Amino acid sequence: MLTSERGSAPGRTRNFAFSRIGFALSLAIFLIAAFVLYHILRDINPRALLAALKATDPRTLIIAACFVAAGYLTLTFYDLFALRTIGRADVPYRVAALGSFTSYAVGHNIGASVFSGGAVRYHIYSKLGLSVVDVTKICFVAGLTFWLGNVTVLGLGIFYAPEAARAIDQLPLWLNRAFALLLLALLAAYVAWVWIRPRVIGRDDWRLRLPGGPLTLVQIAIGIIDLSCCAAAMYMLMPAQPNLGFVTIAVIFVAATLLGFASHAPGGLGVFDAAMLVALWQFQKEDLLAGLLLFRLLYYIIPFVISLAILGARECVLSHGSRPLVRAAAPPLSAASEYVRERTDVP
Repeated sequence: MLTSERGSAPGRTRNFAFSRIGFALSLAIFLIAAFVLYHILRDINPRALLAALKATDPRTLIIAACFVAAGYLTLTFYDLFALRTIGRADVPYRVAALGSFTSYAVGHNIGASVFSGGAVRYHIYSKLGLSVVDVTKICFVAGLTFWLGNVTVLGLGIFYAPEAARAIDQLPLWLNRAFALLLLALLAAYVAWVWIRPRVIGRDDWRLRLPGGPLTLVQIAIGIIDLSCCAAAMYMLMPAQPNLGFVTIAVIFVAATLLGFASHAPGGLGVFDAAMLVALWQFQKEDLLAGLLLFRLLYYIIPFVISLAILGARECVLSHGSRPLVRAAAPPLSAASEYVRERTDVP
C-alpha cells in the first residue's frame, strides 16, 4: 500500500505542477490583455461610441442574431453527438438541446466552462440516470468536436489568408502558412488514426471508444458550422469600412476566441476584445468597439439570461410536480390515534 502511494505521488506532483503552469499562463494572458486593452481604450470617445451604437442598422442586428441562434442550434448537436457516442441513444434530442444550450450559455459567461458547463450538464442529465462518468465523457466528446472544428477552420483559414494570423502573432507569412500546414497535417493524422480501426482511450469505467473516421468527419462538420455561424455574426457587426473579407475576420475571430478561452476569463472578457482590437487596427476604434459590445449582448448576455430563465422555470415545474398528492377523503391520523388503531385491530 505504501509502495502504491509512493508510486502515485510523482503523478500527483506532476499534475499539480501542470495545473500551476496552466494557471500562470492563463493569468499572464489576462494581465497582458488588460494592459493592452487599457492603452487602446484610454482615449476612447464615449460620444462617438454611443453614436456608433445608435447608428447600427436594426436589420444588421436581426441578421447577426439569426447567425447567433444558428450557432447555438449547432451547439445542441455537440451534446447529441456525444450522447450517441457514449451509447445513450435513449436520451431525446430535446434534453440534449437543453443540456447543451444551458451549459454553454452559463459556461461562456461564468468562465472555466469545463467545470461550470459540466455542472449544468450533470444537473440536467442526472435526472435521466447519467452518472458523473457519463457527463465527463459527454464533456470530453463535445470538447473534441470543438477543437476539431477549430483546428480545421484555423488551418484552412490561415493557409488561405496568412496575413490575418500575422495581425495577431506578428509572424512572417511563410511561418503562418507552415503552422497552418502543421495543423492540417495533425488533423489528417488523427482522422487516419481513428479510421484504421476502433480506438479506445481511458481505463475501467472511464474507457471511451472514440468516433471512427466517418463520424469524426461529422464532428468536424459540426464544429465548422458552429464557428462559421459565430464568425458570420461578428462579421455582420463589423464597421462597413474598410471592407475586410469574411475569411480574414473569421481567422481573427477564432484566434481571439481561443485566446479568451485559454485565459478562463468569463466570456474571454478583456482578452477576446483586446485581440480583436489589436488585429483589426484598420477600423475606427469606437466603431469596432460598438460591434464587439453588440456581439457580447447577442452571444453572451441574452443567451445567459434565457438559460437562467429556462433553468429556473424547469426547477419550478419539477419541484411542483414532485409534491406528494394528499387524498382529501382520508385526513391524516395523528401519531397517537394511529398507534391505538394498530393495537385494537382484530386480525
